[in-house]
Amino acid sequence: MKDESTIIDVTTLTFRPGDVFTWHSHDEGQFAYAATGCVSVFTDKGNWIVPAHRAIWVPARIGHEMHMHGSVTMLNTFIGHGAARLAALPPSCQVYGVSPLLRQLFDAMLALPTGARARRACLEAIVLDELSGMPRLPLSVPLPQDPRLSKACRYLLDAPTQAISIEEMAKLANMSRRTFTRQFREATGVSFVAWKQQVCVLEALSRLSQGASVKDVSVDLGYSSTSAFSAAFKLLLGDAPVRYLSRYGALTLSSNQ
Repeated sequence: MKDESTIIDVTTLTFRPGDVFTWHSHDEGQFAYAATGCVSVFTDKGNWIVPAHRAIWVPARIGHEMHMHGSVTMLNTFIGHGAARLAALPPSCQVYGVSPLLRQLFDAMLALPTGARARRACLEAIVLDELSGMPRLPLSVPLPQDPRLSKACRYLLDAPTQAISIEEMAKLANMSRRTFTRQFREATGVSFVAWKQQVCVLEALSRLSQGASVKDVSVDLGYSSTSAFSAAFKLLLGDAPVRYLSRYGALTLSSNQ
């Protein structure tokens, strides 16, 4: 029987562009690190974007689906309940920054020979300490539980665009404009306009991480100009697109900026 107080396992998986890891859950928590590529994660309560060199924490027994953007190499660390508490990992999904030390610790865990219990215990203790200090990143959008609102939101998630109006979303939800705006804010904690902005910026981050140009992304997502898109990106993530991806070590952007 596995000891739930320890990190259970570290594994590596590779995916091709467009691969989908269909709906599933784990008995242990999953800390999934995108060594390459970009991953979208969906649950009943929201969706998250995991660019290269970041990771997502998915607590135990939370159903989720993963969509791969680009060629993805994923390092999965499965963490027992006691260890998750020691690392101060939350009861809901969260995207994290990953330090170079933590990445090296994952590699060291992968290289452990069978039976190296003392070394494993030492590495696990350092991993838990490092995990507890990783920065949380605002790379998610909530999904309302109301079926009518959820239907409209998933429509936009499938084809993100700034061009869609509140009136169009209300029609998709079979609600009046006033009812839609009120219930949307109650369900998500933000206005629809702010939510739509988050959806588009996170979609942009996924595309930029794969090498798309800022100009092409801003046009595809319905922004009035590249500068308007860059301003929206900076408002949510704290930096303009090129600076953000450069600062966090993402994939090289297209030269057509």
